[in-house]
Amino acid sequence: MWCNKCNIETNDSVCPLCGSKTVEDLPVEIFWCERCKTPIIQTSTQADKGTCPICKGKTKYMSADLRPVFPEERLLLELLLQKKPHEYIEESVWASNNRYYVNGKSIAIPNGLYNAVDTDEIINLLNKNKYKNSYEHFDKHMATFVMANQDRLNYLIDEAHSFIRNAALKFPEERIVVSFSGGKDSTVTADLAVKALSNPSLVHIFGNTTLEFPSTIEYAHRFRDAHPDAIFQIAKNDEQDFYDVCDDIGPPARMMRWCCSMFKTGPITRVINSLYRSQQILTFYGIRKSESVSRSKYNRIEDSADAVKIQQQTVASPIFFWKDIDIWLYLIAENVDFNDAYRLGYDRVGCWCCPNNNQRAQFLSRIYMPEQSKKWRDFLVGFAKRIGKPDPEVYVDTGKWKARQGGNGLASANDVKIKFTNCTAEEHAKIYRLVRPFDDELVGMFVPFGRVAPELGKKILREVIVLDHRTNVPILSLQPFNQDGYDYAVKVRTMNVADHDDLQRMVGYQIRKFNACRKCLKCESLCRVGAITINNFGYYIDPQKCVHCKTCMTAKYLDGGCMMDKYLRTK
Repeated sequence: MWCNKCNIETNDSVCPLCGSKTVEDLPVEIFWCERCKTPIIQTSTQADKGTCPICKGKTKYMSADLRPVFPEERLLLELLLQKKPHEYIEESVWASNNRYYVNGKSIAIPNGLYNAVDTDEIINLLNKNKYKNSYEHFDKHMATFVMANQDRLNYLIDEAHSFIRNAALKFPEERIVVSFSGGKDSTVTADLAVKALSNPSLVHIFGNTTLEFPSTIEYAHRFRDAHPDAIFQIAKNDEQDFYDVCDDIGPPARMMRWCCSMFKTGPITRVINSLYRSQQILTFYGIRKSESVSRSKYNRIEDSADAVKIQQQTVASPIFFWKDIDIWLYLIAENVDFNDAYRLGYDRVGCWCCPNNNQRAQFLSRIYMPEQSKKWRDFLVGFAKRIGKPDPEVYVDTGKWKARQGGNGLASANDVKIKFTNCTAEEHAKIYRLVRPFDDELVGMFVPFGRVAPELGKKILREVIVLDHRTNVPILSLQPFNQDGYDYAVKVRTMNVADHDDLQRMVGYQIRKFNACRKCLKCESLCRVGAITINNFGYYIDPQKCVHCKTCMTAKYLDGGCMMDKYLRTK
């Protein structure tokens, strides 16, 4: 249960704080009306469950969720099934994952079919028959769908508007943001937020990952043109090239999606910092509970460091309880423009080469993005050969590259290994291997420990002292060092602390950052006060902004103190 007034979760039907009725996340089921040829969205507690709102006839259960199949995807389906082109043009066609429904009758598409078909032949047939495709019958079916589910639509809009207005009460108007990805969920969230707050001038931040579908970029331009009053900011990492990073640390995998921080969260953090400095903001996100197991564990409003990727944000999710079919009901009924990739059959439009994409999405990319798909596959095969896979093409085509873990076979894996020796001349001192010379960048990484005071160190030894930020007592000594077996090294001595091992563990985290930093931008996103900057000049922590919270050195938020440890660690 959720109280929109207090923005809290509760197990009660009445909010214990304000006494208002709470919103229940009721299970939704899709029923089919054979007479009206349309799906009906119904909840488990609905009084007229099993009855069509239009014809009052009996309905039958269809599925847990559903999406419309647009004429472009319908033509592709006909070709895959070796049917006559446009054979289903008059029918009501819907889909759920790899299962299609033509006038309510189920057709399952096996995953193997996507790899077996001749994509060149499919491309030729699509081009040959697309000009005779029509939206005439599709539009009629959509009008019936909206009419049959008008009560559901009214409920969704009223509840979402109430949630948005109450969530916004604690924030001034100028610190409210909409996260815009170009996908259907963020499109609906943006439309709801603008209408609920009656504010067409809201800040929208579009994260261009550089791996977007061409249709996503086109849609972002259309959206911007259609919302001239909106403050539309584009977050993009122009400093990194995706293929270059893949070549260095390996392609992203399901459990190792370094690309999210480097090309999405990090650039968005920079835009937020430039607009709001260290002020806390409210961001409306298109997160839905039904999307994944991990998202089902979120709260509808989140601001905890554990759950929020960008610490400067409080995240609110107006469509948290919505299903796919709810999203499409809203877009079609409210006549909201959306990304054309959905017309082709994509059910999600993040990065086109994401390791989380299923076989159908990969097949669609081979059809609609053949050059990019070939380039990506060629890279993956070459990478598989480089790391010693015995049958690289099978490794790639069966999707095993998506399950890759660690940096096995990569030279860069050595950079995350913390190598040190204990100093025999001084107690509580370790000599750490560096991959490059001791410099100001390394010294600056110790700002979170306290005040960096080079003037207190022995100048002849280039020693730097770090003082505890609370007591002003020296706790660390840093000194460039010559050590057999290491091209470059630093000696770090701890002092005046109760737990020397714990302090040296965090020292090791910063050494790893210095050695392994690939400018993934994760540290920038973690810093709530915007003290960390990572650019072509290096990794910099502003001592005037740093509050010494040590979040950037805490394993709870950053395993091993550096995100690269997760991606490059070897067994």
